[in-house]
Amino acid sequence: MLSHAPHVLLVNPWIHDFAAYDFWAKPYGVLRLAAILRHHGVRVSYIDCLDRFHPGMPAADPRARHGRGPYLKTPIPKPAGLADIRRTYSRYGILPEWFRADLQALPSTPDLILVTSGMTYWYPGLFETIAVLKAHWPGTPLVLGGIYARLCADHARAHSGADRVATDDGRSLFDLLRRYTGFEIDAPLDMADLDALPYPAFDLQQRIGYIPVLTVHGCPFDCAYCASRFLAPAMRRRSPEGVIAEIAYWQDRHGVSDVVFYDDALLVDAPRHAAPMLEGIVRSGRKLFFHTPNAVHIREIDGETARLMFRAGFHTLRLGLETTAFEKRGNLDNKVTASEFHRAVGHLKSAGFEAGRIGAYLLVGLPGQSVASVAHSIEVVKAVGITPVLAHYTPIPHTRLWSEAVAHSRYDLAADPIYCNNAIFPCQREDFSWHTLSRLKQLIQA
Repeated sequence: MLSHAPHVLLVNPWIHDFAAYDFWAKPYGVLRLAAILRHHGVRVSYIDCLDRFHPGMPAADPRARHGRGPYLKTPIPKPAGLADIRRTYSRYGILPEWFRADLQALPSTPDLILVTSGMTYWYPGLFETIAVLKAHWPGTPLVLGGIYARLCADHARAHSGADRVATDDGRSLFDLLRRYTGFEIDAPLDMADLDALPYPAFDLQQRIGYIPVLTVHGCPFDCAYCASRFLAPAMRRRSPEGVIAEIAYWQDRHGVSDVVFYDDALLVDAPRHAAPMLEGIVRSGRKLFFHTPNAVHIREIDGETARLMFRAGFHTLRLGLETTAFEKRGNLDNKVTASEFHRAVGHLKSAGFEAGRIGAYLLVGLPGQSVASVAHSIEVVKAVGITPVLAHYTPIPHTRLWSEAVAHSRYDLAADPIYCNNAIFPCQREDFSWHTLSRLKQLIQA
């Protein structure tokens, strides 16, 4: 049993992909674990292999483009299964020599390493990260968690090189700490009580350009293409007062004005959740820019909600439309009807939103989907005066659409997550034509 607090290193790994960009992407889960550990007196270190503001990078303003920006990109060989794809494959993130130097500069050898993971098909970058960590500290236990670890647990256990793969939402943290370091925490925080948890440790980053906020864990919908129901079976909400206090904290302490909602169900039951939260933000008089890259539910947008969103400072608004084939969408989701879509857009425009600030996500690359149906959806969205935003469909294990995706794909999706990469449109029977995608993008801009 350790008589002193252990040292835990938390790592956000590299991405290997054909394309990657920081569209407000932060490892929320691992930074929340860092904050919880720190709250209990554990010594924590954090290395972000995707760090856009690493000391080795040219100086940049983290607030430019409301916090978004490109990762450092290094071309690397493609995985064997993707050798025929005529695009450049790259490592996104800091250079390997910078990573090794950062490990060497840590104040002490960690007693435990926690590595998170993102998209299932990003695992090659994750594996490279783990290999570097294991080469540097072969005797230090390493636990892998995150999205890939939970969705593809068997693959991760067989191939990642981690000593353990955690498949829960972080609630095993204290057990892992005790098992691998012998450190016992008295009166640990209740991980299920979202209002009792400390704010994620965004201050461990080199620079803070924006903060992600999660006000609701889980989603009441069970969309066929989404894994939210698997990853968060029960919905849990934070108090509106707690969310307002967190936003005020980061603005007052670190000057942050860009806030990104990571919620899957931000507007659900708005009168009891989003409305009082937004009303409090409006009353505070704070100058804030809110962004919704995960999209909001169209059905929940009425006149009052639209006005509150506008007055609070919603700047980048994305609607979860997915398709305008409303009469055929029953096998995908039951989120919205044609009349609800038109009504919501009308409310947003009446509230003062300019058309250029409203975008509607449209899925492209679904199993059996025709190019004509995507083109039709683009035209419908443009006709109401907002921007179509193409979202490439990613086949995800444990979703209702997974078996259909496996059946339609020209790749063996079940054998290797590398084939789930949405950049290769894996559910198209023939090689996807980049000319076709270019035509769809031209249709949006026409």
